[in-house]
Amino acid sequence: MGDFEFDRVAERRAIVRYNRDGIREEADRVAVEYPLTVVVDGEEFATMVCTPAELEELVIGFLASEGLIRRAGEIEAIRIDRQRGFAYVELLNKQAAGKEFFSKRFIGSCCGKSRQFYFHNDMRTARTITAKTKLSVGQCFTLMDRLRDMSSDFRLTGGVHNAALCTADDVLVMRTDIGRHNALDKIFGYCLQRRIPMRDKVLAFSGRLSSEVLLKAAKIGVGIILTKSAPTTLAVDLADDLGITAVGFIRDRSLNVYSHPERIVVE
Repeated sequence: MGDFEFDRVAERRAIVRYNRDGIREEADRVAVEYPLTVVVDGEEFATMVCTPAELEELVIGFLASEGLIRRAGEIEAIRIDRQRGFAYVELLNKQAAGKEFFSKRFIGSCCGKSRQFYFHNDMRTARTITAKTKLSVGQCFTLMDRLRDMSSDFRLTGGVHNAALCTADDVLVMRTDIGRHNALDKIFGYCLQRRIPMRDKVLAFSGRLSSEVLLKAAKIGVGIILTKSAPTTLAVDLADDLGITAVGFIRDRSLNVYSHPERIVVE
């Protein structure tokens, strides 16, 4: 597993740097990549490659995202073996729905719309959002500025993604991971552990807005997701169908609203 300290995002590695000043040996910070195998009720369920921090939040959010649980209280016990890279989970309901469908491909449509689900558990767990939360354009800029200012691990390594749960005015919690979907699962797990209502919240995100990320937002239950990056076509279609306001390319005091623009207002 390497010699890194757990709960650390990066570790030092010796490198040789070439630049206009010549060649020199030095130490650089490299993002830690850590495989974690999740075992549910004695059976191997999935292996995730992640950043080894907030692992319990990650596992709880992941299981909720996959539909095995709805609340953290549905987990009887959870134990993280950090040295071996295993998370052992015991559910109160040993017959929890979703185990048999994990990673099984499913393509379907809903009511003639464009909603396309590529995995069966996404069809079961993605929710249509009816949140009334609104943001001003200025608040969008402020939240993304706050996310950037908090992203010290990205500045250190250039190899991680950041996700933040926000109110209209400030960041409540931020999580970091090498996987953008993992960062969102950590946010989800954090909220479930603390019973934080998510209907009136906003997600600020550092990475590309893919269909996978959009589905994570729908499962978390937020109505607005903000990112400095681009969306994909499937993400925009899903956002439109699931009632989520997707805002991209938030940079240089400019932004694009790709779906449900009624939630973004001009001061």
